[in-house]
Amino acid sequence: MATAVANERLLKRFQKWDSDGNGILEWQDFEQEAGKIAQNFGKRTDSAEARALREAFRSLFDHLTQAAGAPSNGPLTQDQFLRVTESLIFEGGEADFNRALGPVVKGIIGLCDKNADGQINAGEFEAWLGGIGVDRSKAQEAFRKVDTNDDGELSLDELLAAVRKYHFGQLDVELLG
Repeated sequence: MATAVANERLLKRFQKWDSDGNGILEWQDFEQEAGKIAQNFGKRTDSAEARALREAFRSLFDHLTQAAGAPSNGPLTQDQFLRVTESLIFEGGEADFNRALGPVVKGIIGLCDKNADGQINAGEFEAWLGGIGVDRSKAQEAFRKVDTNDDGELSLDELLAAVRKYHFGQLDVELLG
């Protein structure tokens, strides 16, 4: 099922989202992550963009808890998270992956899409990386890797494909922090 790289990346994701370090994921962890990302973009946590991202994280959390058979407010253990996310990435197919993570990626687009065209240009992408807490120094190189159609803009589909490839171990561009 999961490769060593994929498993390592999913463990890293679990640890990042486990904001209080208690070894389980709760809704509050996801809510805190959404708020932190919004603040990194200079948005108030009660802004429309921050609310949209928080709702997207809520949708993802609900999807994960339901798939794990956990209560709707969690918690999710590390084992449950790994089992469900591995299934989502390796068994569910692209449509299931996009349905689960699409709202989160779209929410981040809403935070950094300064010209409101629904696409992410190179400057907005650099802001994206900074907003999620990733080193911006390699933004240009990373942008070229994600811009698969070479049009100078990143679409929702390109960004979702990049997130999926990252978790497959096929791309070293981290887009969810």
